Amino acid sequence: MVNFEYLVPTKILFGKGTENEAGRLIKEFGGHKALIHWGGDYVRTTGLLDRVHKGLKDAGITYVDLDGVVPNPRLSLVKKGVELCKQEDVDFILAIGGGSAIDSSKAIAYGLANDFDLEDLFLGKVSTDKIAKIGAISTLAGTGSETSNSAVIDIDTMGPKTLKRSYNHECARPLFAIMNPELTYSLPAYQTAAPGADIMMHTMERYFTTERDVELTDEIAEGLLRTVKTMVPEALAHPTSYTARANLLLAGAKSHDGLTGLGRVGDFACHAIEHEIGAMFDVAHGAGLTAIWSSWAKYVIHVDPERFAQFAVNVWGVQNDFHDPMATGLRGIEAWDQWCHSIGMPTNLHELGVNPTDEQIQEMAEGAVEARGGDHAGNFMKLHVEDIVNILKNAR
Repeated sequence: MVNFEYLVPTKILFGKGTENEAGRLIKEFGGHKALIHWGGDYVRTTGLLDRVHKGLKDAGITYVDLDGVVPNPRLSLVKKGVELCKQEDVDFILAIGGGSAIDSSKAIAYGLANDFDLEDLFLGKVSTDKIAKIGAISTLAGTGSETSNSAVIDIDTMGPKTLKRSYNHECARPLFAIMNPELTYSLPAYQTAAPGADIMMHTMERYFTTERDVELTDEIAEGLLRTVKTMVPEALAHPTSYTARANLLLAGAKSHDGLTGLGRVGDFACHAIEHEIGAMFDVAHGAGLTAIWSSWAKYVIHVDPERFAQFAVNVWGVQNDFHDPMATGLRGIEAWDQWCHSIGMPTNLHELGVNPTDEQIQEMAEGAVEARGGDHAGNFMKLHVEDIVNILKNAR
């Protein structure tokens, strides 16, 4: 078990009606004027925005609104948000939504607190530990951005080519996260399934490790995976199931705050590859991940077939062939594919609806490695450009 530091300072307010407490929490954390940031009609049409406005007014918090966030949030909107915050003397950013709205809000908060080009931050040319105050109201269970240290942004401000890049720092964990499962009831099936798969992947990226002696972390991770495996189909079948929605919302937060990776080094090669797919083809993040995971898994299983066998048995209930861990592990990968199909998620690029050329695959492979700042992506198996090319070709 490797040394680790684990601190999640985000205050979670969980349950029915908690969105009405946003103003009180902003005031508690020293905010005076907030930027309320979101995307889509849901926030307005359901009355959620009105309730948030009232809560801020009752707490004596003034505010300005900025909508327009889209999946795979754009840096161009972030920059507009930074300028609006400066013009309006905003000192607190309140995100309403899923990972896109929260990540866009984090990027705005970085821009408000620092004097550099945000492109340079997400391209790794500068770093910072300064960020404006942030809070989040979650309306989607999946990305875990409401408790994570990560922000992922599409850089669309540098010409025709869009780059999808992340910046991770502990300062980016929101001060509070408001999580009312009822706010997720009206999500379309696709927006339940794709983020549900993302929850699984956030844990699986940490689970597949060559680090030994992490039994407690394994138990936490496997329990979370089994829960999400059950609750995504339940939420799809019964969209207003409070039990399913509550478990998914909490699992999303815990899957990406570091808990399921304590004591080991995560992999995140699939995230690096998906970021390139998402930037090039503008696909849903969770669906992009499911489209490549089994190809990645089959490519790297030889590194530690026993690890994949454990995943197959403890998460998917596969019968263990003690004499052939490779065979057991491959049945676990097959079980994953079957689960993805059962919730409407793709397991290859064709099912995702994209058909990259060899030239595009080469470009994505090079981008995945470049984004990691070295000569490879991943840790379970260090993947070089040619490895990622093979994985992407196998996923077509």
